[in-house]
Amino acid sequence: MIPSALEHVQEIGGGSGRAAVFLDYDGTLTPIVSQPENAWLADSMRQALRELAARAPVAILSGRDLDDVRRRVDLDGIVYAGCHGFDIAGPRGLRRQLGAEYLPELDTAERELHEALDGIPGVRVERKRCSIAAHYRNVNESDVPKVARAVGEVATRHRELRRINGKKVYELLPAIDWNKGKAIVWLLEMLGLERENVRPVYIGDDSTDEDAFRVLEQSGIGILVSEQSQSTAARYSVKNPFEVERFLRVLTAHLLAV
Repeated sequence: MIPSALEHVQEIGGGSGRAAVFLDYDGTLTPIVSQPENAWLADSMRQALRELAARAPVAILSGRDLDDVRRRVDLDGIVYAGCHGFDIAGPRGLRRQLGAEYLPELDTAERELHEALDGIPGVRVERKRCSIAAHYRNVNESDVPKVARAVGEVATRHRELRRINGKKVYELLPAIDWNKGKAIVWLLEMLGLERENVRPVYIGDDSTDEDAFRVLEQSGIGILVSEQSQSTAARYSVKNPFEVERFLRVLTAHLLAV
């Protein structure tokens, strides 16, 4: 198991008191729940983010739609990136959207997924602005291969889309070279943080967060949220969202002290 971030806060925060913190939402700021619409941010976590954002740049990068994650976090003055970084908005007019030309392809793929999956109990097809997710957390284990096969067949018919796998979800996105890691690089540049000796920290729990961990292997810090040991490009770990909140509070205190 990689070291606990809670035991290395000073090393993670650095000696300059300058950090930028990027976080996933589901499974990182909130526990994973059976129905994604029920994953609401705890008031104590929101307060921890508010206090951190007063001391350091903060960005939330989620697979959720931009408006959805922004509504759930409900903090001004921070950056939000929805659809795995395809849809970004932040203070002072910061804005970037990718994949608009793929919307008709996504519309067609969405109809095909509904046709293929609506007969499988527990499947939930979720259309976002620039992706389609097939959630199978509530599907009987014997039906999961059917879900995987159906999503794979739709993806094969739509070469302009690519499939990614998350925690109990398959997702189709525009097949362009963009992910959370690329979004972080862009944000660091656009916010002028790469020139200011700022240490970027990314906290996430899913396979889609590995792109961010890899980007920061040499120039920042990756923190995996997981109770099990697993292969990862992250340098540190915390066990769950409750430890994420503890870490954010201790990091904020460290940044205030140096």
